[in-house]
Amino acid sequence: MGLGLAVLLLAGCDASLPWARVLPGPEAPNPGNGPVDPLDTLCRSESRDPGRVTLHRLNRAEYDNTVRDLLGDTSAPARDFPPDDHGFGFDNNADVLSMSPLLMEKYSHAAEQLVETAWANGTLRTCELDAAAPEACARTLLRTFARRAWRRPVSEQEVASLVGFVALARQHGDAPEVGVKLALRSVLVSPHFLFRVELDPVSASKAPHPISDLELASRLSYFLWSSMPDEALLAAAEGGRLRDPAVLEAQVRRMLADPKARALVDNFAGQWLYTRALDFSQPEARYGFDEPLRQAMREETKLLFQEFIIGDHRLKDLLDAPFTYVNDRLATHYGLPPVGTDAMTRVSLEGHPERAGLFGKGALLTVTANADRTSPVKRGVWVLEQLLCKGPPPPPPNAGGLAPAVDPTLNIKERMRQHRADPTCAGCHTLMDPLGFGLENFDPVGRWRVKEEGGAAVDSSGELPGGKVFNGVVEMRAVVKQDPDLSACMTRHLLSYALGRGAESADRCNVHDISQQAESQGGRLTDYILAIVRSDAFQQRGGEAEGPTP
Repeated sequence: MGLGLAVLLLAGCDASLPWARVLPGPEAPNPGNGPVDPLDTLCRSESRDPGRVTLHRLNRAEYDNTVRDLLGDTSAPARDFPPDDHGFGFDNNADVLSMSPLLMEKYSHAAEQLVETAWANGTLRTCELDAAAPEACARTLLRTFARRAWRRPVSEQEVASLVGFVALARQHGDAPEVGVKLALRSVLVSPHFLFRVELDPVSASKAPHPISDLELASRLSYFLWSSMPDEALLAAAEGGRLRDPAVLEAQVRRMLADPKARALVDNFAGQWLYTRALDFSQPEARYGFDEPLRQAMREETKLLFQEFIIGDHRLKDLLDAPFTYVNDRLATHYGLPPVGTDAMTRVSLEGHPERAGLFGKGALLTVTANADRTSPVKRGVWVLEQLLCKGPPPPPPNAGGLAPAVDPTLNIKERMRQHRADPTCAGCHTLMDPLGFGLENFDPVGRWRVKEEGGAAVDSSGELPGGKVFNGVVEMRAVVKQDPDLSACMTRHLLSYALGRGAESADRCNVHDISQQAESQGGRLTDYILAIVRSDAFQQRGGEAEGPTP
């Protein structure tokens, strides 16, 4: 029995599992060809709903990247903005990206500073403003800027409105450049800049419809770059060529080869793999955790994921990739041979299988531990939620913590067995804890150990519902990698990030189709991205019927 199906048997745990609820039941036997995926049958007849994405405000990373590519400004003004909320694990979820008066004030201040700096640097002065007749230059300059900032062609009426700031400045006795700079600031505080706008057809209907080529270009650029379309992508969209399958694939491959695709590492992987959370981890001093080690751990995970963007690795191989990146500090921490440099260096993990893949990475092991001890629950929940999409419900209000170690020879597994004696806790812990126990050879900062701090021998064996057993991280990750839900779960997270909305139970067939297509093409991260970009979920949106007139 697969781990995914075993989840369905856990009394008290299935209520919060949207993917478990939609499955029609256990796999039906198919003697001729092996087990049948129940979703195959279901999705042959079920229509696809592309869903709707709420008006999408740029989050802080997207704002900084956009002004970098628009103005060449690398000052990261969004650092002063209020933090973005998270939905479905990501801070680019449109449903939670609200607009407050404080944020609008920050946008206004940032626009003024950005324009003044760019004007002083000559970035925006593409023509000379004639003091007597500045309108022609102003019109050209503002049309060009607004097209790039708003990520679409601008109408003559919109250009005329912007040029009107020049006349307004003249009325107040100011030079033409004052009016042009006011117009430029207005472009940067416009909803057309601050939001990714997708329009429904004039006739109100809930029927799905294709988004425009320009809207598709923005979806694509903010998915892969967390930034605005560049000229090549914008020109393909304006020319109506972007939906051509060959053109679309070429654009995706070009964009993934661009250094701006580092945004996938920082913003997708940084949240999916919890790398960002490392900034806030504070292990107790006795573990010797310091800033150089934190930085090395962070870079190790980033470089590993970056290689999956540009390399020829299957996405599932993130779980057991036989290489990593270390410097001398991190190599010593891991018990690996030194590399002779402070620079992060790619090394083979031959002879050190415990370090292969995600489960051997210090960043992940540190953020899923407590400050003073390991946490099999946190580590097990991470595996369930981030890799298998089977996260348990919140613990009951009366759930107690881990019992203190009265007997110093009692390891953490024995102490947690006492906790599971409570029937309100037993169901979920039966699935969470074994996966966490598989990582118990790693201490709270990811060092290898065979004894716990109290001297008790580490027990990294586990038994999952259905009788599947493993001993240690190598066997545990093999169980997870073989789980039939792994591909769909990775798709679900990537699709949620790509769309800026949560992949809900209604998306089950979209997720199923994308994961199957990606795996059939080779299962690389590029294959998953291309399957998402080609999907109706990415290229269409559901309409919204008009409500009753008040």
